[in-house]
Order: sequence, then structure tokens, then C-alpha cells
Amino acid sequence: MQRLTRRRRLRDERGASAVLIALLMIPLLGFGALAVDIAAVYSEKQQLQNGADAAALAIAHDCASALPACGAAQATADELTGANYDEAGSAHGVPTVTFGTNEVTVTNPGTQGHWLAPVLGHDSTDVSASATVRWGAAGGGTAVLPLAFSWCAFEQQTGGGEPTGETPTVIDFTKADETEGCTGPSNLEVPGGFAWLDSDSGECGATTTVDGVAYSDTGNSVPAECEPEYFESLLGETVLLPIFGEAGDTGSNAWYRIYAYAAFTITGYNFAGQYKSDPPADCGGTGSSGRCIEGVFTQFVDATDDFTYDPTAPDLGGWVVQLVA
Repeated sequence: MQRLTRRRRLRDERGASAVLIALLMIPLLGFGALAVDIAAVYSEKQQLQNGADAAALAIAHDCASALPACGAAQATADELTGANYDEAGSAHGVPTVTFGTNEVTVTNPGTQGHWLAPVLGHDSTDVSASATVRWGAAGGGTAVLPLAFSWCAFEQQTGGGEPTGETPTVIDFTKADETEGCTGPSNLEVPGGFAWLDSDSGECGATTTVDGVAYSDTGNSVPAECEPEYFESLLGETVLLPIFGEAGDTGSNAWYRIYAYAAFTITGYNFAGQYKSDPPADCGGTGSSGRCIEGVFTQFVDATDDFTYDPTAPDLGGWVVQLVA
């Protein structure tokens, strides 16, 4: 009799377990939807964001560079959002492109299908991402050379307008600069300073900002951080160099106040000793005063992260593109 009672109780418990499992399936599926489907939505949004970023940066660069592709912004957005999208079980929509003043925004829509959430009545989730990029004059950053040249000389060499990239220019260090009215009686902007700036720690470059003060690396010698091979690698490259509008003090306390950044294509240089291009630039100076860099002031858009955009900075032809949202 006791054995029959135990068997009946076991059959009743098996039925109760089945009911309990059935009741628990709904929250279990809900937790599964949270774990699996939400992760898929996150992955979808990340891919959409990558595409929006790539498209906005490319369109901004085309427009800042006045390239014909700026007029085909939608085609660029379609191509780059598609190239950055590879999500199974989802659909990629058509991106939209909107323009502001020196600004472009790309909005990239998509729909992520779900695996478990349909049990709860949710078949898919609409997802979108957007990116905004602005372009304009550089407001600060790290120049690839620790050099600064005067606004006075730049203005006389370029006429003060936008550079065309067609006029070869030799920029003399201030000790040998004969540009009329641009240096003092000794041809030095600051006694002890020859245009070299204090380099960033361990780098042949200097970080500066518009209206900020950069300090002089005294003497005529190339800063210790700069190797001859590094200068060679810059031949033919277009770089942004700081232009100073004011200078003061002397020796190790000498300073230059940065006015703006200009784009310069380097074609030669002569810093004496082993620091010469082949052929070396003709500085026109003699002895220790013959130091110069040769090339052309031009218009250039820097698409790296080395410089930031500042809508209030003077425009000397050196522009940057910056992802702002």
C-alpha cells in the first residue's frame, strides 16, 4: 500500500514539473532574447556607425578639397556604408546625406532581425547611426617638423591670399631672412632663436595651438630628436607648419605666438652638415646663417588626427577634417 502511494505521488510530481517548466519557458526565452538579440542589435549599430563615420569623413575630405566627388556625395555614402556592412539576418537601408556650413552628416539606417524575440512578439528592431564631420582651418595640432615661420614673410611671399601651390619658395631661417621689414636689425626675431621650436618629448615635431605660445629651441642646430632619415622621408610630402605672428624675449625664454597653420610641400632643405636634401636647397646664406627649407605653399586637407578644426582660426590654406558627432 505504501509503495502504491509513493508511485502515485511521483506521477503527480512529474506532471507538476512539466507545468513548471512550461511556465518558465517564457522568462527563459525572454532572457535569451536579452542575451542574444540585444547583442545582435549592438553589433548591427556598430557596423552602421562604422559606415556612417567612413562615409562622412570621405565626403568631407572631397568637399574640403573641392574635388568633383563632393557633388556625388550620395554615391560615396552608398558605397562606403555598404562596404562597412556585413550583418547576417538584417537589412541595410539607404543612407541620407545632409549638408551645413562646412559640415556634412550621414545617417545610416538598418533593421536587425531577431532569433528568439519573435516568441515574445518582436520580430525585428530598427537601428540607425549617424556621423557629423566638419572641415576648415586648423586650430592646433602636432606638426611633423619643430619649425615656425613668420606671418610677415608668409604674407610677402604669397601676397597674403590663398596659396596656389605654383610658386616655388625658399623659407630662410630668421637669421638669414632678408624679407623686408620682417626681422629686427640683427635679422633675428628673437635673439638666440632661429625658427626651431622645442620638440615634443622624444619626437621630431612640436604640438602648438592658434594664439598659443611655443618656445624656441635655441641655436642653429637641428634638434636632437630629428634624424637625417626622417627629413628625407618628408621630401615631396605636404605638411602643416605653424606661422607665428608675434615673438619675444631671448635665449631659452624666447617665444613665438602661433597665428595660423599653412600647408607646405617640401621639395628640399638645407640645415647644414648631414641635414641636406639631394640636391640641397639654395638658402643664399653663408656660414652658420645658411639654413632654409624649400617648397611651395599650397592648399591641403589633412585627414589625420594630428590637427583639430577651429572655425575661428585664420585660413592660410591648411585645412583639416574632424569627426565631431
